[in-house]
Formats: sequence, C-alpha cells, structure tokens
Amino acid sequence: MLATILSGAVLGVDAYPVRVEVDLARGLPSMSVVGLPQGAVREGRERVTAALTNSGFELPPKRVTVNLAPADVPKGGSAFDLPIALGLLTASGALGRWPTGDTAVIGELGLDGAVRSVHGALAVALACRELGVGALLVPAPNAAEAAVVEDVAVYGVHTLVEAVRHLSGAARLEREPVRSTRAAPAGPDFADVRGQGVARRALEIAAAGGHNALLVGPPGAGKSMMARRLPSILPPLTRDEALEATRVHSVAGRLPPGSALLTRRPFRAPHHTVSDAGLVGGGGIPRPGEASLAHHGVLFLDELPEFRRSALESLRQPLEDGSIHIGRARAAVRLPARFMLVAAMNPCPCGYHGSERPCACSPTRIRNYRARVSGPLLDRIDLHVSVRTPTAEALSDGRPAEASAAIRRRVTAARERQVRRYAGTPVFGNAQLDARGTREHCRPSDPAAVMLEHSIRSLGLSGRAYHRILRVARTIADLEGAPVIESDHVAEAIQHRTLDRPVRSEPAEDVA
Repeated sequence: MLATILSGAVLGVDAYPVRVEVDLARGLPSMSVVGLPQGAVREGRERVTAALTNSGFELPPKRVTVNLAPADVPKGGSAFDLPIALGLLTASGALGRWPTGDTAVIGELGLDGAVRSVHGALAVALACRELGVGALLVPAPNAAEAAVVEDVAVYGVHTLVEAVRHLSGAARLEREPVRSTRAAPAGPDFADVRGQGVARRALEIAAAGGHNALLVGPPGAGKSMMARRLPSILPPLTRDEALEATRVHSVAGRLPPGSALLTRRPFRAPHHTVSDAGLVGGGGIPRPGEASLAHHGVLFLDELPEFRRSALESLRQPLEDGSIHIGRARAAVRLPARFMLVAAMNPCPCGYHGSERPCACSPTRIRNYRARVSGPLLDRIDLHVSVRTPTAEALSDGRPAEASAAIRRRVTAARERQVRRYAGTPVFGNAQLDARGTREHCRPSDPAAVMLEHSIRSLGLSGRAYHRILRVARTIADLEGAPVIESDHVAEAIQHRTLDRPVRSEPAEDVA
C-alpha cells in the first residue's frame, strides 16, 4: 500500500516540492525514513508515532518506509511531520483517498497531535503558486503569512485530527483570508536628534539614493541614535519588497506567529562578535544571515573596527551585487541581500581624535586603528560622515527639530525621480548604478567636472570612489530637483569622504 503526499522544503530562501512517499509492507513493525533526512527529520518518526497514537489512530503493524523525493537533496527541519502522518493514514485506509496532488501539506507535530509552526511557510506557498498547486495545509500560526499568496487556498490547522477531518470532508475548514496590511507604527523619530545638522543631512542623502554610510565620531555623539532612526525616513515598502523581505524572515523563523507581510523596513544591528556565517549566512543547509535579514532595509554595524576582518570582507560581494552566493557540495544557493549599510566607529582608539577632549593617540595608532577596516570595504561606503558631540546649547534648545515625516517626503520625492529616470532597467536608485550607468546618468557640468578632477588628484581617490562621489552628487541634485550635477552638489559629496583624507599630526606622545 502506497500513498504520496505533496510537501515542500526550503533551500536558501526558495522552496522546492518534496513528495512524501509512504509505503506499508509486510514485516516487523518499524519505520524508516530515507531521502537524506537530517536531524529533526529523522527524529520525526517518534513524534509522528506518538501524535497518531494520542490522537486516537491505530498504527498498522507493518514495516513503514518513508521516502522524501528528490532523494539526492539534504532535508532538514520538522515540516514533514504532518505529511508523513497523513501519508500513513492514507496508505492504511484510515483517511481514504483524497486529491493529494492538488494539496500540499507542511507542519510539525507535537506528541499530543497539535500542529506547530514551521519556518518558510511563505516560501512554500510561493512554490505552490509556481507549480499550480491549488491548496496548502499549514499550521494555524503560519496561515496569515502563507495566505499572502492569493492564488493558493491556504488552510490553517491546529491539530492532526482537524487536518484529517478537513481532508476527509467530515468538517471542512474555512480558507484563510488575505489580511490587509496596515502601516507599522512610527519608530524612533529624527525630531529627537539635536545639534547634528551635518549628520542629519548626510543620512537624508543616504536614504534618498540608497547609499551606504559610515558615521565617525567620539563616544556619546549620537551615532547609534541617528542610525536607528534611519528607517523612519526611508520610503515605504512596496508590495514586492515586502514580499521578498517577509520571505527571508519566514525562512529564518523571525516572523511573529500570526503575522503576515512586513510593513516596516528591516533594521538589523548584530553584535561585533557575530560569526561570518551569522553575518552573511551559511551552514550545512544554508540559512540567511543578518545581511539577508536586512534585505530592503538597514544593516547597522556599530563599532565597525571591532568586527572580525573576515566577517567584514564577506560583505564586499553583497554590497556590490545585492546578493550572497553560497556553494556547498550538494547545492548552491543565492540569498538576497540588497540593504543599506550604516556603520559607526570612533575616530581613534581612545575615541576623541578631533574633538574638544584631548586625544591620547599618535597618528600611527590612529592609522593602525582605521586599518582594521580595509580600503576596499571603505571604497564601497559612499558617505563618510564626521559626527561631532552636540553642544550644551543645542541639547537644551526647546525648539522642535525637523521630524522624520518631513524628511521622508523629500526622500520619497527624490526616489520617485530616480524610478522615472531608470524605468525599464533593474536599477531603482542611484547607489545601484554601475560604472556605465554612472557615466550615462551622472554627467556633471563643466565647472563641477573640473572641481571633481582636482579633488580626485589631491585626495588620491580610487576609481570606485570617483564614481561613488558622482552618484552621491546625483542624489543631492535629485533632492533639489536639479537636472544637472553642479559644483555645489559635487562639493557636498566630497565633503562626506572624510576617511579619504590623511591623518593630521597630533601633539600627543605615542602611547602604543
């Protein structure tokens, strides 16, 4: 007796179909699972057996063989518990015959027969739509996210008995409705930031063009405070962006139970002790890291020089390509990672170089400290912003600072200009332009070109830095609605490349 149940598994952030084949044969009662099961899949035999017994079903005294096809791809997780149990009941005749080819099933089983949430329900629903599968049975906590895919009828189940009654027709479940997504409550607001005009302006430019930014300033200057307010001035997520970001969070198990689409741009701030795989993803079965969790949002790295050098260097590919490619012996996956990088660091080891407090660091120590961040990585960061400690007068000023809503309107208008300019291309913002696109769309006026050429020679900037200055200048022009890049746009863009300038000598002794 053989039964085949359609299910799904996740590889990277994409799902692929898995056929759960359950065969009952004569022999000593036993259950074996084949098809490269790993960890939780192998342990699922005990969960399925206990769940069936405690739900009132009798296990047939047969030799049970479960095959997970395709058999040459490793499979992990606990999402095969429910399809295996339903396959056993179908093969034994306890469930009867139902249209298994038109319904996919995922879910973890508790020992009491409860159906528990799994990771990647949205990715499985998207795969069902591509395959033309009409219905998907998922744990009730995952129903809202899966129902976002409107072409697939999603049914949320709480128990194994409920799933059996639905599939047998004894008590049909209601299809999970598509929930309307409301804008998330406003997060931290820029109205709280006082006395940081240059840094506020730089972050507005970064948001308007999708540029990466590095905030350099002494401790307590407000670098982290401003970085955490950056999502509040970014344009709202489009539906396609929300779907992509939600899929990543679903696969990583970071969606709260019962939630549907993300409504706020992600903000991720990993600790500087994060591993390479934790930052960019990896593992035997590759899983998303912090860079992918920040997809269409902000990745904030505080105390940038304290991160492992290898972890920082692993960000070079996603900063250029917007994706991460991970190769394994049995599979190669692509993880999306189109994020804005915002980093913060002190100007020197003691933290007070260039501030009002005396600095105890020599130029050699400062250069060694900054050298912890490689030149190629710094080249990929468009804006190097000097952050000063706000004065007592600025902190005590009772007048309200400009709120995020007003900045967001300017940023959104600039982004809309870029969308119109790059219509019909895969580019959505100035930061994504390649060298050819920069030459085509970021042509400066003659005076601006002369100023830029002189600055490149005097500062010794790389070719990549040259193009990044042009793209930042194009964003500044977009914020003003200017059709051509002028000298003042270039001058402001060059102003935000502070780390390209040589370290000045300090009258402090070398205390290294």
